[in-house]
Amino acid sequence: MQTKSVMIVGVGGQGTLLASRLLGAALLNSGFEVKVSEVHGMSQRGGSVVTYVKYGDEVASPIVGPGEADLILAFEQLEAARWLPYLKKDGNIIANTQKIDPMPVVIGTAVYPDGVLEAIEKTGVKLTSIDALTLAVEAGSPKAVNVVLIGVMASKMDLPKETWIEAIKQTVPEKFLEMNLKAFELGYNN
Repeated sequence: MQTKSVMIVGVGGQGTLLASRLLGAALLNSGFEVKVSEVHGMSQRGGSVVTYVKYGDEVASPIVGPGEADLILAFEQLEAARWLPYLKKDGNIIANTQKIDPMPVVIGTAVYPDGVLEAIEKTGVKLTSIDALTLAVEAGSPKAVNVVLIGVMASKMDLPKETWIEAIKQTVPEKFLEMNLKAFELGYNN
């Protein structure tokens, strides 16, 4: 199988790293070679976080360059726009409709732009936008946004649903398992 590349992008505290672990577990359970690289940036202060995941029969490096990502899973609108140049021409982007103000907006030196997802759509890429926050709250916690988004991504990948559920069971602590399985289902079926 040709190597595939996925980028998971968001801001610190959104659960992007757990999402990358879930993706990695599902891919490993499916027999792929998997390489993951995490770039935290200023994640503790709400800064940009990106995880590169490559998988296939043989993977040399986890790093994804501009124009190389088959899929971008974006936890926040501006992060979707920031990383858009990394998407292949025929790639897919899944974006949470949630807006998290970056520091310049928080301190009043900038304004969060309107129409971010609409501008992305106008570029002609395959965009799936979803209000993952509302679905996460329905599942039991706003912190389940990451697993809702994993569910959306899983519905678009060629891995059996059971593989994803097993990855969640392997990765998520027991006390949060039921909520995360519900979050996954809400994303998967949306």
